[in-house]
Amino acid sequence: MTVRDLTILGCSSQQPTRDRNHGAYLVRWNGEGLLFDPGEGTQRQFIFANIAPTCVQRIFISHFHGDHCLGLGSMLMRLNLDKVTHPIHCYFPASGKTYFERLRHGTIYHQTITIVEHPIEKEGLVEETDSFYIEAKFLEHGIQNIGWRIKEKEGRKFDKAKLAQYGVTGPNVRLLEKQGTLSMQGAIVRLDDVSHIQSGEILAVVIDTLPCQAAIDLAKDATLLLCESTYLETHRDLAAKHHHLTAAQAAHIAKQAGAKKLILTHFSARYREAEEFEKEARSIFPNSFAAADFKVFAF
Repeated sequence: MTVRDLTILGCSSQQPTRDRNHGAYLVRWNGEGLLFDPGEGTQRQFIFANIAPTCVQRIFISHFHGDHCLGLGSMLMRLNLDKVTHPIHCYFPASGKTYFERLRHGTIYHQTITIVEHPIEKEGLVEETDSFYIEAKFLEHGIQNIGWRIKEKEGRKFDKAKLAQYGVTGPNVRLLEKQGTLSMQGAIVRLDDVSHIQSGEILAVVIDTLPCQAAIDLAKDATLLLCESTYLETHRDLAAKHHHLTAAQAAHIAKQAGAKKLILTHFSARYREAEEFEKEARSIFPNSFAAADFKVFAF
């Protein structure tokens, strides 16, 4: 079984603190590494997280405020240094292509990796891969800013007990999946006898926004919602002024969307402890958790 988790590489907002790096979020899923909003210092955070950067195959930039993209150039150079052979897909708002180019070509280096650019101009499905549907919606942050919805494709789930009951083991499992039926000791075993189609999981990433319908749509029935909560309700006026959410507002989005689990992140440096964010959110959406650098959430 492949790794399926979210690693917090940083959870601060505009400025890093002693305990929080600029935001960066790595999702390992179905053999791929999805990196969201690599802020300054992301390359080094991989070292402390004991994760090889070479796992990254897709990089998502929600918008081009510095705390969400200053680590992009160094990540691309690191992957280049490590001589990865797989393409690196980069998704970002089309309106920020000039900034993407500046970050990508900010220093001199001999490029050997393949970088595939995906400048997003329209909402909706932006790519279908072998494993995922990748969707985008524009959030409300004062500049063009994208929230992401990654939906896993349906897959067939085998029942170990039923496989044992019918005596289907080893290579015969793959053969049954390929043929649809299998003769075992004179009896015909059908694929549906020992397995079923399982709906794919859903990851939603909502970073930097005011409360809006797009955020709810992205988080609809999400297995895991990673959502900014820059402020607490005591500073709701600042959240509105700077186009951000409070922990309570993030929790309302999760509740309205029917999400299963909420991870709060992107905390203002004015707050030293994240427990209050959890407390505020859990009064509305109990299955809420505050991010912390290097914390890992399975899903």
